Amino acid sequence: MKEQQTVAKFLAEHDMDAPPAYRLLDLTAEIGELAKDANESTDYGASPESISVNEDEIGDTLFALLSLAESLDIDASNALNEAISKYESRIETTGDAGSGR
Repeated sequence: MKEQQTVAKFLAEHDMDAPPAYRLLDLTAEIGELAKDANESTDYGASPESISVNEDEIGDTLFALLSLAESLDIDASNALNEAISKYESRIETTGDAGSGR
């Protein structure tokens, strides 16, 4: 995935190596920022149709996720393709992409 290569290059150029555990904590924090945007924009769920999140927070989350993948030596493109295949299989089997059935 081109984006993962871009993140890996940025991390290397800026000496931003970190263990996977720290990458996961960073990802969790970034998802928390998305949740904060969602909570505030929907009046804490009272108006779900008004959800809004900042584009830069999506970018921060993607950066953190790709950094985690890189630190675990996981190809994000392959991981995404595996997930799509899994969801397609569930839809074929159960009619729903969710795992709760």
